[in-house]
Amino acid sequence: MTATGTFLPKPGAAPLMRMIRAQAALETRMLLRNGEQLLLTVVIPSLLLVLFSTVDIVDTGADGSTVDFLTPGVLALAVLSTAFTGQAIATGFERRYGVLKRLAVSPLPRWGLMTAKTLAVLVTEVLQIVLLTAIALALGWSPHGDPLSVALLLILGTAAFSGLGLLMAGTLKAEATLAAANLVFLLLLVAGGVIVSLDKFPGAVRGALELLPISALSGGLRDVLQDGGGMPWRDLGILAVWAVLGLGAAARFFRWE
Repeated sequence: MTATGTFLPKPGAAPLMRMIRAQAALETRMLLRNGEQLLLTVVIPSLLLVLFSTVDIVDTGADGSTVDFLTPGVLALAVLSTAFTGQAIATGFERRYGVLKRLAVSPLPRWGLMTAKTLAVLVTEVLQIVLLTAIALALGWSPHGDPLSVALLLILGTAAFSGLGLLMAGTLKAEATLAAANLVFLLLLVAGGVIVSLDKFPGAVRGALELLPISALSGGLRDVLQDGGGMPWRDLGILAVWAVLGLGAAARFFRWE
């Protein structure tokens, strides 16, 4: 028994949304403090945008300004680097060192942890898009189109790449994830319509490449931002299929330890 007015400790978990916000803030700080992640998510897309916009190195196969062609592709690359490559590598090593195992038994539920990671990815992407947009505008970029279409493409692209990144991180060893994620990043940089137009590839190869999520994202963004087209339903559909398959497979096969 205690006297009136005397308080005892009352241990317990914080409210769920507060835990998710705190974990998301922690994930974001960790990502922004990691030099390798910043190289992948900020430095490389920015350098590619500046280099290929100012120096005639790559034949884009498009009419008009080079920066108008490159900017949508580089925005798609930024989503790929953060939602897929960066998240896969970071989560893979967290899994290897037992971080995920310990977080899984904390009051924060597993879906809350994944939500926090997704929020951290979205915050990072917003910062990337703001920076790359400022650089592109300084280089003479003239965007067109509907902002809603752009937002839908970016959201579905994030969902698709996040699912694939988590699937890779939750099924492969950390070293294999590191190698595979970087290899996929390089291959999609070349063959995903980011800096080289898919028109440069043979017809059958081009048809297959157009079904990749990076091609759908970069092509959809280019149709809207460069050509001022309407809602890119085909590209949105491709990204939606990849998002469902990737997130579904990650939820089914992800191993926490």
